[in-house]
Amino acid sequence: MKNYKLTLSYDGTRYRGWQKQGNTQNTIQQKLETALSRILEQPVDVNGSGRTDAGAHAKMQVASFRTASDMPPEEILKKLRAVLPEDIAALTLSAAPDRFHARLSCVGKTYLYRVYNSPVQNVFERKFVYHINEELDLDAMKSAAAVLLGTHDFSAFCSNKRMKKSAVRRVDEIRIECAGPSIEFFVSGNGFLYNMVRIIIGTLIDVGAHRLTAADVAAVLDSRCRENAGHTAPACGLFLYEVYY
Repeated sequence: MKNYKLTLSYDGTRYRGWQKQGNTQNTIQQKLETALSRILEQPVDVNGSGRTDAGAHAKMQVASFRTASDMPPEEILKKLRAVLPEDIAALTLSAAPDRFHARLSCVGKTYLYRVYNSPVQNVFERKFVYHINEELDLDAMKSAAAVLLGTHDFSAFCSNKRMKKSAVRRVDEIRIECAGPSIEFFVSGNGFLYNMVRIIIGTLIDVGAHRLTAADVAAVLDSRCRENAGHTAPACGLFLYEVYY
């Protein structure tokens, strides 16, 4: 069996997320598996670097799969590009070491979250930004972001109340860049809990709107209680930006 590494990007607006589900065919993973199984004329299981939420996007997602087919990777890629829907793009396909696994081999990720901070709606970007009317305090958000850096128990920033695994994760960087009304948050770390990035962003936005302070964020982190953190920012502004191996 040959092992392959696939990189792709997608607009997740109309999908139910990355992971295939029993009650719908409308997921990124399902679309890829269906396409590759037809191209290679054999069942193909695709593993992603991680799940993206319903409505979230990816500038760079990484997937891996195995096949007994002798079809060259460049031909597989050409055929895959021809059959995927217009909101999923196959970027690269290459042979991978036998032990490579898109999720298990991953050592870190960066997510991008985009906010449009203006009283005027951005009609052309509305599916890819979180539109906020009230003015946000950039310096306050940067101060609060610094509190979250390092290795912590991020239970307060996870929507899965029944999770039994460790909630300890390491956040390496939260970079906030502003250009006019556009604010971009880059969040990098070794792994993320369910909705963790979106809750971090929602909490920082609450700080930027002066509903919370940096000291409040530190207390939220220590509390390990989801109810103490800010709101969950909508999925439309979230992009899986880069995956590291």
